[in-house]
Amino acid sequence: MKKEELFAKLRKNTHDQFDMPDLQINALKYADTLQEFIKMTESSGGKVKRLKKDADLNAAIKETYPDAKVIASNIPGIHADKNPDTVAEAKDLNNTDVGVVRGTVGVAENACVWIPQTMKEKAICFISENLVILLDEADVVNNMHEAYARIDMSNYGFGTFISGPSKTADIEQALVMGAQAARSVTVFLLS
Repeated sequence: MKKEELFAKLRKNTHDQFDMPDLQINALKYADTLQEFIKMTESSGGKVKRLKKDADLNAAIKETYPDAKVIASNIPGIHADKNPDTVAEAKDLNNTDVGVVRGTVGVAENACVWIPQTMKEKAICFISENLVILLDEADVVNNMHEAYARIDMSNYGFGTFISGPSKTADIEQALVMGAQAARSVTVFLLS
């Protein structure tokens, strides 16, 4: 049976039709969206550092992760030992102590940060032992509805929401940090 025939049969046997419901959603809004984002990030196990946009990000990374030997990033101005745009394949990012990426939207209700794929190897988001996310304070919104309204989906590239460090308690009910991704996540909020 052809697709057109199937659709014709469905239309013929559809007796009642209903209008789409009005989707007026009263989503969460906070008196202080930025403070809520910070609180939620910290409650999910992440850290937040507030910095000026012109701050020395390399010094802030070194201060936050003083024992880091290998830093990976493709962000201009970040002193990185590995670049996810120039490695031959994703596994070359293995043993990265700190990955530095840029977020474009932060969500106060759940501490998620949208990380679009602006690098060749997106593994940097998951293979790094520690992750630093650069996020402008002006890009923090109240809820996921506001976040999705800001995300450009015309390109259909990869993107992911990251909220705090990776953790699981599935195995013997013991909390394991870094099970699927970074052991720690620090959001540098830039004002």
